[in-house]
Amino acid sequence: MLHAEVVQLLREHLLEGRIAPGARIAERELCAAMNISRTPLREALKVLAAEGHVTLLPNRGARATRLTQADVRDLFEVSAALEAAAGELACQRITDDEIARLAATHAEMARHYAARDLVPYYACNRAIHEAIIRAAGNAVLLATYESIGARIRRARYIAPMTEAHWQVAMQEHDAMNNALIRRDGVVLALILKTHLRHKSFEVERAGFAVP
Repeated sequence: MLHAEVVQLLREHLLEGRIAPGARIAERELCAAMNISRTPLREALKVLAAEGHVTLLPNRGARATRLTQADVRDLFEVSAALEAAAGELACQRITDDEIARLAATHAEMARHYAARDLVPYYACNRAIHEAIIRAAGNAVLLATYESIGARIRRARYIAPMTEAHWQVAMQEHDAMNNALIRRDGVVLALILKTHLRHKSFEVERAGFAVP
């Protein structure tokens, strides 16, 4: 297995919750599952530590990083600023075809919301946010967003929501879709900032972060 494949597979384990935040990385079991030796696994852990997913413990292996409340606040503040900037740029640069695809994804997400089917709802939700970032057409913004987003993706897209918060989130996405159709970057930026602030509160309440 190539180095990049080991890194990606281990990253997926962490982001999808197969390795819980704070849990020790079971090196022997992972090596057996991936049919690799300790050396490529440990090299992959160094990469993931640099990304903030793993905490290396001197002479004691590694643990899946658990975000603190300060981490969540800081990461969501930066993510909100990036998404707001992307929203303004996207409204200037997005194509009609991209708007149509986003509207279709939004409609699909609305159907999952109506069925209260959270997992596919979150998949559509993530696709919409990432499409807006790409539509901004700014490589530096995209790279920065991906770096920040990777650290909070699991909490952001898996944290449970109350019915009231879910309703608000859907209303915000309705407004985002309308702003994109109108190409109103100022309004879209404001909605995205508010949306990310609400999500930060949800993540903290859900217990994904420690004091």
